[in-house]
Amino acid sequence: MPPRKTKPKAKSTGLEPEEVAGESPPAKVDELGEAVEAEGGRVLSRYRDPLGGHWLLLAVLPLDKVEPTPFQRELSDTHAKRLVGVIPKVGRFLDPLIAVRADPGGFWTPNGMHRLEAMRRLGAKSIVVILVPEVELAYRILALNTEKAHNLKDKSLEVVRMADALAAEAGQGKRPESDWAFEFEEPAYLTIGRAYAERARYSGGAYLPVVRRCEHFLDKPLRAANDLRTARAARLIELDDKVALLVTALKAAGLKSAYLKPFVVARLNPLRFVPAARGKKKAESAPDFDRTLDQMFARSEKFDAAKIRPQDLASMGGAAPEPDD
Repeated sequence: MPPRKTKPKAKSTGLEPEEVAGESPPAKVDELGEAVEAEGGRVLSRYRDPLGGHWLLLAVLPLDKVEPTPFQRELSDTHAKRLVGVIPKVGRFLDPLIAVRADPGGFWTPNGMHRLEAMRRLGAKSIVVILVPEVELAYRILALNTEKAHNLKDKSLEVVRMADALAAEAGQGKRPESDWAFEFEEPAYLTIGRAYAERARYSGGAYLPVVRRCEHFLDKPLRAANDLRTARAARLIELDDKVALLVTALKAAGLKSAYLKPFVVARLNPLRFVPAARGKKKAESAPDFDRTLDQMFARSEKFDAAKIRPQDLASMGGAAPEPDD
C-alpha cells in the first residue's frame, strides 16, 4: 500500500514575501530580459516564484512578437469572440499569458492562444506575460492548460503535434517516448491523435476504450515511437471503414440511433468483458494492439446486422459520440 499523503502544514512551503525578489537573478534570467528589450518589450519585474523559488520575469511584449506554440489545438472562434466581448467590459487585461523564448526569435505562449487572439481582435498593441526561462516548460504547461476545456479531438491532436515538435528538436528525438509521459498524459492520445490528423471526422470516442486498454508509453526513441503510432492509426482508420459499412447495414435494417458506431465498436471489442489490470501491472499486461485489432477485424466479418434487435442497442448504450462525429 502506498504511503499516505500528509497535508502540508500551514505556511510551511515556499518563500516569504521579502525573499521573492531579494536576490540577484542568474545570468539566464538577465539574458532573457535582454531578449525582451531587443524585441521591443519592457521587463517590469524579475522575481522568484513564491512556491518553488524559480526565477520568472513579468514583462510587456509587442503583440506581434507573441505566437501560440505550434503544437496546440485549433483556435475556437466561439471562445475568442466570448473573450472579445468580456475583456472590454472589465476595461483591463488582468490575466497575463505564460510565455517562453522562441527560436529563432519572438516568444511562444503555451496556454494563452485565445486571450492572445482576443487582444489582437481588440486592436491591442502589447500584452503582459510571465516569462519562464526554461523553454522545455512549454510542453509541461500544456498538460496543465485549463483555459478552454479539451474534447478528445483537440487534446489528442495537441499531443501528437507536441510529439512531432519534440522529435524534430536536436537531441530530443532519440529520447524514449516514456520520458514525456507527464506532457503527453495518456498514451492513447498519441495513437488516436494520428487518426484524427488523417481523418478530421474520425470517431475517436468510440475507439478510445479499446485503444486505452492496449496502449502504454513506449521505451522506443520518440521518432521511432511516432512512426509506430502512425502505423497503428492507419489500422484504426481501416477498421473505421469496416465499422462504417456495418453501421450502414444497421440503418438499412431499420435501426436509428446516434450511438450506432459506438455500439458496433463495442460489439467488436474483444476486451469488453476482460478485467483491466491496474497500477504497475497495467503496462506489463496490456493486450497487444495488433492482436486486438486482428480480432476486431475478424469479428467484423461475422457481424450480422439482421440479428441486432432494438433492445440490444438500448441495453448496450455505448460511449457518447464526440461532437465532431
